[in-house]
Amino acid sequence: MSNNYFKFKQFTILQDRTAFKVGTDGVILGAWADVSDAGRILDIGTGTGLIALMLAQRCHADIVAIEPDYDSFLQASENIRQSKWSARISIQNCTLQDYLHDSRYFDLIVTNPPYFIDSLRNPDNAKAGARHNVNLDHADILQGASRLLGKEGKLQIILPWAEGNVFIAEAIEYGFYCNSILKIKPVPSAEIRRMALGFSRIRTGVTERFLTIEKGPRHDFTEDYINLTKDFYLRF
Repeated sequence: MSNNYFKFKQFTILQDRTAFKVGTDGVILGAWADVSDAGRILDIGTGTGLIALMLAQRCHADIVAIEPDYDSFLQASENIRQSKWSARISIQNCTLQDYLHDSRYFDLIVTNPPYFIDSLRNPDNAKAGARHNVNLDHADILQGASRLLGKEGKLQIILPWAEGNVFIAEAIEYGFYCNSILKIKPVPSAEIRRMALGFSRIRTGVTERFLTIEKGPRHDFTEDYINLTKDFYLRF
């Protein structure tokens, strides 16, 4: 991989102008998110446009991507424009709080949000905005989902373990219930580091799955991870 771009099977991500590059979290969410019956999708904080493009590859929905950082917005716009799905993906340079939608609601909202709540803020403002919840906290996401999702709409998010458990509890206050959890470990011997979470307004039993990324040695990927991401990564 070049530092300036990441090539997938059906699209290329240019990333020389963005604060953060293509990462495993975004790839997992883009591959795992439930796009069944989704006619309209919102990607909050699209960054490079990665998740929006992955979802466009997986389904036929119309996708709206929003990105508040201007340089990231320009880069994501270029990545989307050069893809085969540009007619189905629109992008806006705005925050979730300022996003104005028309009368149509979304069937699915996805986000790989900033997640460091109490840690030391990065002095680089772009990186701080991407990694710390200075511009988008849990309440913002849940309020946005309440405002923008249809009655049967779904919210899908990826977070670190501790933040994910907090988010599950906070979501109940907004009428969203966790019904699917993907618990993610980097290697078999490690603790769970991430959770991909699915929410809706309908309370159901929780479906839990586990995903281990590597068997142990670097780049020796598990069959589960390969099966999840093989439609995207060139190496698979």
